Amino acid sequence: MRLKPGRPDLHRHASRHDVAPAEAGALGVTFLGVSTLLVSDGASAVMTDGFFSRPGLLRVALGRIAPSPGRIDAALARALGDAGVAGLDAVVPVHSHYDHALDSAVVAARTGAPLLGGASTANVGRGGGLAEDRVRTVASGDVVGCGAFTLTFVASAHCPPDRYPGTIDAPLVPPARTAAYRCGEAWSLLVGHGPSGRTALVQGSAGYVAGSLAGHRAEVAYLGVGQLGVQPESYLEEYWEHTVRAVGARRVVLTHWDDFFRPLDRPLRALPYAGDDLDATIRILDRLATADGVTVHLPTLWRREDPWSGLPGLPG
Repeated sequence: MRLKPGRPDLHRHASRHDVAPAEAGALGVTFLGVSTLLVSDGASAVMTDGFFSRPGLLRVALGRIAPSPGRIDAALARALGDAGVAGLDAVVPVHSHYDHALDSAVVAARTGAPLLGGASTANVGRGGGLAEDRVRTVASGDVVGCGAFTLTFVASAHCPPDRYPGTIDAPLVPPARTAAYRCGEAWSLLVGHGPSGRTALVQGSAGYVAGSLAGHRAEVAYLGVGQLGVQPESYLEEYWEHTVRAVGARRVVLTHWDDFFRPLDRPLRALPYAGDDLDATIRILDRLATADGVTVHLPTLWRREDPWSGLPGLPG
């Protein structure tokens, strides 16, 4: 943790909230804070993480945390309603830290979806009351069909430092200490949409495994940047190389930059400089993106967006 006070001013980056809106009933992505994304086409829908409770810093640090049914229900009603879907075809935490997996069992139960992930995520689901037939454990290289979508799981890593490393080896019943939500298996998630042929990489944590994405392609990368701004510049270069450049993405949308101790009914703000530096992240990623002819954007909370719109050689 650094001693620099304050936090980045998001108004400095307002022009980056320029991802085109998605048309009703068409393929779109809704950003719902941290690494929670709703990918939907009006008929099918998958969601990463599903983290809506966002408990405050004091409770996270000193108490026990549990899903907030009220916050979860309000968020799902708004997001699914705007997307025109009644439920989900899958809930997929990108790893099992609380800011990704805390609410995943409740979200799966509320939406009729299976919970997909590694063994640690499965134990979050079991502890959250999901029946065994609603919990699906996957391995690296698995390809899972979910409605109109295909999800490919590739083993990845958490950005250093991982404050809660290790695995969750027994059903995790909330309320529980934050440290009980160990990272478990981290994923690079490749999302394919059969009807349109569109592809995206969801890199929920700013970690990577060198060479793991070789041979995979994605037009768009939803790139987690939490803790990236306090890494050496060389780390950002390697991260870009093994994610964005590896899959040949032409557009990058940044996630996991918002202060997740703040509820979603208040305007988003960046994580404080004490733990991250979004300004530094954007400055360095901009340099890498310019060299590769890639554009870097910020998503707009709650808005269904079409990150594929206008890409070279593609309709839009």
